[in-house]
Amino acid sequence: MRELMERHRTSCEQAVDALEIAAALEDAGFGPAEAARCRHADVFSLAEELYARVPRRLPTAPVPVPPVRRGQRSWQALRSAVRHGLPAAVLAGGAALLPSVARGPLAVLCGGWLAWAAARPPARSDHPSADAGSGGTVLHRAGHGVGVALLVVLPVTAGGPAGAVLGVAAATAAGAVEWATGWLRQVAWSHLGAARTMAEFRARMWPALPVAAGLQLLATAGLGLAGLLLLDVVDPGPGGGLLYQAVQRADGPQWAGQAALGLLLLPATVLLRCGRGTPAVAALLAAGSAGLLLTTVARWRPETAQLFTCGSAAALLLPYAWLVLGRPGAHRRSPTPVRISWKDTP
Repeated sequence: MRELMERHRTSCEQAVDALEIAAALEDAGFGPAEAARCRHADVFSLAEELYARVPRRLPTAPVPVPPVRRGQRSWQALRSAVRHGLPAAVLAGGAALLPSVARGPLAVLCGGWLAWAAARPPARSDHPSADAGSGGTVLHRAGHGVGVALLVVLPVTAGGPAGAVLGVAAATAAGAVEWATGWLRQVAWSHLGAARTMAEFRARMWPALPVAAGLQLLATAGLGLAGLLLLDVVDPGPGGGLLYQAVQRADGPQWAGQAALGLLLLPATVLLRCGRGTPAVAALLAAGSAGLLLTTVARWRPETAQLFTCGSAAALLLPYAWLVLGRPGAHRRSPTPVRISWKDTP
């Protein structure tokens, strides 16, 4: 124990509470088996002993972590919505107005534009307490952008007028994803300081992702309905009221496919900001590639392919993101992880 204290005295001296030390241990891959070698039942009890035995010392250059204001987060979400929605809208307009020979190059151009927008890291000013994994690595951000572009281009170019509108709405709903992700991070940081144990932190965080997912579904469906209402104003349909015509413009699989896409983008972005970019990028790329293959090779309807691929990926990614958000190590603010070797520990 003394050797362990000497190795990590700096981290223990600067810790605000025992939960911060436990988060560092957990993030370094330290589990109950290693804690048992130090004669402790779990990681948190070991962190409590380290916190009690090492005296506190203020860091030489403390960095204040002010909370992100609601207006600041909303402004960041609006900018993200414009960056993602504009190339999708240009692609939808070009697909409706240009001849078929020009649609392929336009899809490639707008897809690259959308991929660049989705691959941009979050601004430091908009995330003052962002840690090293908040934006992901360059490779992860690039994969995230390509995956988002693949998922949006399919319904916009091959889903008809209603599919194009819902695709643009799903791309614009990236602003809601940005807002929800920032809100989840702030909730986690506040609970990280208030929770007394790791179990209490997990209990506080468990309802957060379902609430964010529900808000994301409402935002995606609301944007889709607004786009279909605008489409009915430009091109009125026969019979019925304006709202009825807007709802009937898209069939059930199209609405379900849009919802599945929204549910996939949220956990993928959350995992990217928590430093778990590999599963997020893999899910996005797999869903986008499989959707294109099912549409072009197997001749599936675009909305059916989108529902199947995005729904399957979201069903796998949402539980994993829910578990990751319950781990304190996923929300560490320190850019330098604590690396612990247990070869010589008693």
